[in-house]
Formats: sequence, C-alpha cells, structure tokens
Amino acid sequence: MDIKEITIHGGIGKNGEKEALNEVTLKMGEIISIVGPTGSGKTALINDIELFANKNTPSKRKILINGAIAPAEFVNDPSKNPIALITQHTNFLSDLPVHRFLTIHAKIRQTGNGNSEAIVKETLDFANQLTGEPINQNCAMTELSGGQTRSLLIADAVIIGNSPIILLDEIENAGIHRTKAIELLKQYKKIFIFVTHDPRIALLSDFRISMKNGAMQKIIITDSEEKQAAEEIKKLDDLLLEFRTVIRAGGNITLKGLQERLRSFGYVV
Repeated sequence: MDIKEITIHGGIGKNGEKEALNEVTLKMGEIISIVGPTGSGKTALINDIELFANKNTPSKRKILINGAIAPAEFVNDPSKNPIALITQHTNFLSDLPVHRFLTIHAKIRQTGNGNSEAIVKETLDFANQLTGEPINQNCAMTELSGGQTRSLLIADAVIIGNSPIILLDEIENAGIHRTKAIELLKQYKKIFIFVTHDPRIALLSDFRISMKNGAMQKIIITDSEEKQAAEEIKKLDDLLLEFRTVIRAGGNITLKGLQERLRSFGYVV
C-alpha cells in the first residue's frame, strides 16, 4: 500500500472527557513532534499509532491509514507493518557483530537490489552522523552504547527497513546529534513523529501536538518567528555538543572560554 497520510480520530483523556482535538492528519513527508509534561500521554499516543488503534485502547482513539482502517496484514504480519518504533529501551536479543546484523536484515528485507554491502555501508554512514561515538562494525550489538544503539536503529529503520512511518521516543536522551538527525531525516519522504521535550526538535518540526492529562489539546504550527528562534537554539545546542566532546576527551572548560564562544555568537556576557 502506498501510504499518503495517517489520521488520528480523537478519543478521551485520563478524565474520561472528549479530547479537544477531534481529528489530526499527518501527511507523508512531514515531521511532527508530540510535546507535553511527563505523564501527559505522549507515549500512549504513539502506542495508539503503532497499534493502529480502533477504539480498542484506553484512549478510544481510532487510527486511519489513507482514510481507512489499517489492513489486517499491517497488524498481523510484522514484515508488512509500515511502522518502526524507536523507543528508549534498546535491549538486543542478538549479540551478532553490527555488520553481520545489518547484512542479515538487508537480505531479509531484500533492500539494495542484492547489493547488501552498499546498503550496510549507507546505514553505518547515516548512523555515524548521528552519534558522537563512531560505530565499529565489528563490535557486538550488545556492546554498543545507548547513543550508538539508538543511532543505528534509526538508520536501520530509515534505510534498510525503509519504513514509511517512524516513531521516535525521546531520542534527545541518548546523546544523538539532534540537529543533524532532523537535517538527515528531512531528506527522506516519510512521516516522522517525535515524542520530545527538546525545543530544538520541536521547533524544527512542521507542527507539534500538545498533550495534557492524556489528551490531545491543540496543534501548534511552527511559524517564522519560531524558526528564527530555532536558529539561535542551534548555536547553543552545537556549543553544548562541542563542550561535551571536550569533556569526553579529558579536557577542561573555562569560564573565559565559555564567554568567548558566547560572544562569537553575538551574545553579550
């Protein structure tokens, strides 16, 4: 099936009252963020999407694909499920080396027209742009750090799995280069849905769904002023990544050095 859009029909919140948003449509090529305080129902919403909820979850939401109930094969056959969910939990059952793991997946998916080596290289190159710690392809999957694991799973879902709908749950907690992640993902015509507390991710999304008390409250479309703010946040975000690299290398950060870098961005300190 050529998926063009997902429609979320609102259900009820934790208090049993009808959600403020009755219907939300997510179109192919869009990046969407789900935001709200802890316990507001963000993860429950992406779980509804992953399960193709049909008023059979606590929220009573209904998820439509191209305006219709999802085909039974999406639900019953994992190989035909168009959704990839990247969660905060990244335990592997396999201790295969990274290269072997990706090669097997590429062959199963028949990705790359038989050239599995090229598709594995593309996947590793993609993952290594997201993580501050380059991935050794000979390393066992179970030995990867959290950031490496999440980066590899995202790259695998985008390139080898070629999933048209990708759900990402709080990737900012894994040390992933968030700005680079958004830039790379925008090159692929898929639906990307982020559960996030991170302002950079939220402001680089096309729009965000605000959650409260288990219910969708409103849609906030990213306007020109927020896009300008995102550029300033990017400077600070990149600065933190720069300092994180210094700390990892055993270096020191001085107040003078911090002030000089801030002044280079045009801030008065």
